[in-house]
Amino acid sequence: MVVVDDLQTVRSFFIELGLTLEGETTVEGPLIGKLIGLKDVRATLAMLRTPDGQGVELDKFHTPEAVRHGPAQAPVNTLGLRRIMFNVSDIGEIVARMQAFGAEIIGEMQYEDSYLLAYIRGPEGIIVTLAEQLGQP
Repeated sequence: MVVVDDLQTVRSFFIELGLTLEGETTVEGPLIGKLIGLKDVRATLAMLRTPDGQGVELDKFHTPEAVRHGPAQAPVNTLGLRRIMFNVSDIGEIVARMQAFGAEIIGEMQYEDSYLLAYIRGPEGIIVTLAEQLGQP
């Protein structure tokens, strides 16, 4: 789960990255609050899927209001869940497309003869790692 302030922008970012919107709904009520340990919950959830079927859930809390802990542009070594990684087949094309979409490149490198890697920062400071395995058809 990724808690976001601007659901539309972050959802569009992940769709541009290659995920597919599976569905979106609003949840609320005491059962939801009991499940996640909050009172008076009302949130919009968007479920996205990677091409291989993995899920990423984006949550926009209407009530209670989301709490920001630390700066929005926190560095990679900040405690907590700070980034998500995806395997890709054409890292150069994806990095260029995401830059055109407004993503910032944090860094790129080749790891031995195994992977090309790129760290990019998207909306709301979300860090995405892209990994292209070398030598694969």
